Amino acid sequence: MRGAVFHAPGDVRLEERPAPAVVDPGDAVLRTVATCVCGSDLWYYRGITPFPESTPIGHEYVGVVEEVGGEVTTIKPGQFVIGSFFASDNICPNCRAGYQSSCLHRELMLGCQAELVRVPLADGTLVATPGEPAAELVPSLLALSDVMGTGWYAAAAAEVKPGATVVVVGDGAVGLCGVLAAAQLGAERVIAMSRHETRQRLASAFGATDLVTERGDEGVARVKDMTDGVGADSVLECVGTHESMLQALLSTRPGGNVGFVGVPHGADLPVEELFYSQVGLRGGPAPVRRFLPDMIERAWDGRIDPGKVFDLTLPLEQVADAYRAMDERRAIKVLLRP
Repeated sequence: MRGAVFHAPGDVRLEERPAPAVVDPGDAVLRTVATCVCGSDLWYYRGITPFPESTPIGHEYVGVVEEVGGEVTTIKPGQFVIGSFFASDNICPNCRAGYQSSCLHRELMLGCQAELVRVPLADGTLVATPGEPAAELVPSLLALSDVMGTGWYAAAAAEVKPGATVVVVGDGAVGLCGVLAAAQLGAERVIAMSRHETRQRLASAFGATDLVTERGDEGVARVKDMTDGVGADSVLECVGTHESMLQALLSTRPGGNVGFVGVPHGADLPVEELFYSQVGLRGGPAPVRRFLPDMIERAWDGRIDPGKVFDLTLPLEQVADAYRAMDERRAIKVLLRP
């Protein structure tokens, strides 16, 4: 089969790889219907985060079950399924508490930018859709496997409630999905921090009521001005840098909450500032599996359409072009068709 392989920063290639097979009795093998490039993949592509050379890459996927192991009971061949970037058993204490991304038996999914994918712990990881989805629904279902689930977790971690004022720091695919999640959870005011016109338009379509173009101290001052000097009830931090984390913390009212899902890069928490601010802080790798059933239902009946974050679709053989397009910010997120 064909799959994307990371060789070095700036060098991702489509190559022939061994087709995956059932190894353990809890495995499933999927034929990928759609996959994509994630913003977090760019940390490797740009050489900011080390990544092993000659390693299959990609962790977002939807597909049709081709084969299951002897112990798999909840899914069957022929079903269209969605998983997460962490495989989880969904029964350990951490999973039962809703933190499947910290499953005691978790396995990081890699090599999903490919025609076939092996999914361990299939019963706990995969969720089947109500039926075979229409082609136009596939992008939204793919978004659920990571960016929509991560945006939703940011909103949940920030304790977004009906009537709340919410700020979203970051206008990538996760931040835009965070805007959508906050609106779905009943926020009265959603302030998207973005200075890119195309992303501003999508944020507004997803439910943003206000746009702030300033960053850093100026961005904080603008939020405070918009909230009568108080700050937001909930802030979603969807970038992962030191500057974005400070911007999130300082934009939050005392007693408010920050949900942070941006993979940290050089972000040092100002503990003393955090202590006196009385701001709550929770985040980390999103437990996407917790939210999948609800998100699938919302996407299936048309209440959410997170697939709009894909503004470029390419065949899998053009995976190198997909990485370049996102690296050069010519695309928010690229969908790949095997």
